[in-house]
Amino acid sequence: MKIHLATDHAGFAHKNAVSEWLTAEGFDVVDYGAYTYDNDDDFPDFIVKAAHAVAKNPTEDRAIIFGGSGQGEAMLANRFPGVRATVLYSDEPNIVLLSRTHNDANVLSIGARLLSIDDTKKHVWSWLHLPGPTNEKYLRRDKKLDQLTRNLHI
Repeated sequence: MKIHLATDHAGFAHKNAVSEWLTAEGFDVVDYGAYTYDNDDDFPDFIVKAAHAVAKNPTEDRAIIFGGSGQGEAMLANRFPGVRATVLYSDEPNIVLLSRTHNDANVLSIGARLLSIDDTKKHVWSWLHLPGPTNEKYLRRDKKLDQLTRNLHI
């Protein structure tokens, strides 16, 4: 499993800390930036690369993306077919638990202004090690979601 990381200035410190930590833990990490702190950068410039990478391999790869709240980043990522982004914005373990076991989330969008780096690492570790859904109800719903978004023409 490759772990794709991306952020703008708001999640810069979190992304760097998580990147170093995951690499030390033996994960295959791909960092799409930002590579330097720039208060005027824009999250779409970086997040689009991580989301696109997961869209190319949605059952194997994962992404962890960072922003101030994580909301806009998740909105962008979820526009890609096969991407299931969820937002982690508090130290509530059920967010990551349900995102994996019910919704098979493959992108975790971190609200870096709302979580410490230590809490972020704790939840990322759980999210990376939780299985996807096994319950038929959630598998059925996830399949419908994929079918609807794959065939959506507006």
